[in-house]
Amino acid sequence: SVGRRPSAGAALHMALDYNDPAVADEFAQVQTMEYDEAADEILQQGIPVPPTMTEMDVKLMLVELRMRNRGAGGGGSDGKQKKRPTTFGSKFEEVIWTKPAFDEFFNTVKATGDHNKENVVKEYVNNPEIATQRYGKDYKRLLRETEAALTAPPPVKSATLQFSGFPANMGSDACKMTLEAVGPIADFECGESDDFPVLVGKVTFEDIETAKKAVAQYDGMDMGMGSSIEMTSV
Repeated sequence: SVGRRPSAGAALHMALDYNDPAVADEFAQVQTMEYDEAADEILQQGIPVPPTMTEMDVKLMLVELRMRNRGAGGGGSDGKQKKRPTTFGSKFEEVIWTKPAFDEFFNTVKATGDHNKENVVKEYVNNPEIATQRYGKDYKRLLRETEAALTAPPPVKSATLQFSGFPANMGSDACKMTLEAVGPIADFECGESDDFPVLVGKVTFEDIETAKKAVAQYDGMDMGMGSSIEMTSV
């Protein structure tokens, strides 16, 4: 049926409402595509298509991808932000969500309309060694820019930062004290994540320079158990 969910091999897991007119319209468009067309469009986004997926699963996966790229979850027009996936289908998908500086860089690449460059960037993120062997001569500058975007600290545009990744067992008070060591705090909100045993919240420092110091000091810090601190400007 139309509302069937993609199989476990699918990389995207949005709760789409296929009764939503926007979702239904997108699904109708995708239905007219051949399997190879749909799979190729998904691959263009740097997301692998498992060979075990049926044609219907691939098309449903593409609908989800298109709706997410449009910033729509298919649940109506409640204006909610896109929810970050708890797992990622590829390294490229992960860095798009976790590295704002890279996301901005990739948007500039897409704006050129050069699909070859887009694919080179995606391939480099997913497998840098192979991509360097294939494209190191013709796209040397692009690969260098891609690496710089991957390692760049998140852009800081205000004194307010969203954060996640501090261990939940340290508690809100200790988390605040840790951040206060960087500089004076004007406002602080903190709670435990619904998905992981980590703290998530928002901190407003007294000035943007202190916020930049906090990002430089803590963003990307490995906290063990496969998690790291993420700090993004609000």
